[in-house]
Amino acid sequence: MKLSLLSAASVGVLCAAMSAAALDAITIKGSKFFNSKTGDQFFFKGIAYQPRTGFKGETMDPLADTVGCKRDIEVFKDLGINSIRVYEVDYTKNHDTCMKLLEDAGIYLVLDMPSPKYSINRKQPYWDHDMMSHWTAKVDAFSKYKNLLAWIAGNEVANDVETTPSAAFVKAAIRDMKAYLKKKGLSTPVGYADNDDMHIRMNLINYFNCGDKDSRADFYGVNIYRWCGDTADFKTSGYEDVTKNMTDYTIPSVLTEYGCNLVRPRTFPELKSLYGSDMGNTFSGGIMYEYSEEDNKYGIVKVNYGDSKVEKNDDYDNLKKALKDAKPKTIKIGDYKPSGKDSVCPKPSDTWHVKSEVLPPTPSSARCKCMMDSLGCTFKSESLSADEGKAVGEAVGHICGQTSCSEISYDTVKGNYGNFVACDPTQRSAWAVNKNYLNQNKAKCEVKGADTKTVSSPKQEDQAVCLKEKDDVGNAGSPSSNTGDSNSSGGGSSKTDSSDKEESGSESGSSSKNSSSTMLAVQPLATLLASAAALFYLF
Repeated sequence: MKLSLLSAASVGVLCAAMSAAALDAITIKGSKFFNSKTGDQFFFKGIAYQPRTGFKGETMDPLADTVGCKRDIEVFKDLGINSIRVYEVDYTKNHDTCMKLLEDAGIYLVLDMPSPKYSINRKQPYWDHDMMSHWTAKVDAFSKYKNLLAWIAGNEVANDVETTPSAAFVKAAIRDMKAYLKKKGLSTPVGYADNDDMHIRMNLINYFNCGDKDSRADFYGVNIYRWCGDTADFKTSGYEDVTKNMTDYTIPSVLTEYGCNLVRPRTFPELKSLYGSDMGNTFSGGIMYEYSEEDNKYGIVKVNYGDSKVEKNDDYDNLKKALKDAKPKTIKIGDYKPSGKDSVCPKPSDTWHVKSEVLPPTPSSARCKCMMDSLGCTFKSESLSADEGKAVGEAVGHICGQTSCSEISYDTVKGNYGNFVACDPTQRSAWAVNKNYLNQNKAKCEVKGADTKTVSSPKQEDQAVCLKEKDDVGNAGSPSSNTGDSNSSGGGSSKTDSSDKEESGSESGSSSKNSSSTMLAVQPLATLLASAAALFYLF
């Protein structure tokens, strides 16, 4: 009896130890992913996971829905996947249960850093300390999980020629988030996912893998929906062209979304090429879009939030078979000798509105607070209502149409970024309102539709001092790449330069001479405060 008890206890301990064993870390060498412990090459066999049907609330988070996790992870194991991509989570919630279930099932997580409310807006892009603080909070919440494989810093942000300026802000975000991860002793790779637009794709591919290595993406994702039905093939689908684009790339390439749904049921013939000789030496697998059947009709199962039922469709069995048949040829990390060449940064052109060598500044909450402490005219509240935001947006557009606002503006073609371009929208707007106040010799401090106040003795006398403040990853302060005006404190004077008017944008914050490249760094506050509808990111 005693021996039986010891034996049972030993088995229990052994099982517990096996259950608690962490998945091996995945590392990058050259253009491939490898298991850091075994040295085996790693290919993503993943699925996009963001169930939406039946959700009631503000922030969708499938990794906090334990009922859904327990339901779906059993399905994942049956499918034979090794990874999921999740677009949106609520980092304030507890994810221990779901992440442990995923780990026990041998499934890694690829998680997007942005969310619909805190993502870089492709039409009016900014990267400020408010947005960065939400991204870093997500990093803090998920970095403890050993099966977190990678981060994605942007999903199809620049999706046409006119929105290419947004790429500069995404790359700045990659630079800063990589620095933040490094500061915390983490090496989780940070990548970008593009939309496979034929007019800008090569510029994007080159841009995110050129210049300073600390600012480059660690891997590059392609969201592609070209291979539609069994009549298409590697060449006619365009997959051949996409593969050629990445052949000499020096960082890993992944299909971060695939799965055309124009012909259903889907049979996923592209997997033969993706994991075979056509693409296996170039791409590290892919992530099928998507798990749950939603209004867009890409799912392989029907599920509801909080419900344990799963209803599979024909796509499910077809994907399961295609994944089972996918047996990519691999190489050991010790036998692999990286080749390829660094990409050449694209030059500004009719199809590329970015000076690649210069990035927007790293956000600095300290710099922005110092600037706010220098204002003689500002808002009574640090947060504005939607109505106030609309009124302020219109007022700032008018102010910056009359005077230089280069300190809160940017020109991505010229590579000029104002010293306070990375402050939040309310702070940037306050700077403009104060500029108008100074231009009127302090005669009037008001914005119709918003409450303002005067400060007789600002805490900070000279805004130039603010530029010495450290940024949010701890770098020493320095002026931004800006050739604009120098705005003194609330007690001083401000230089008005009419020659700078063209760069300061229009009332809507849109561009003037250089298409969408020159913008006021003041997103209409009503848009920001209403945010969810305006910031298209996920769906």
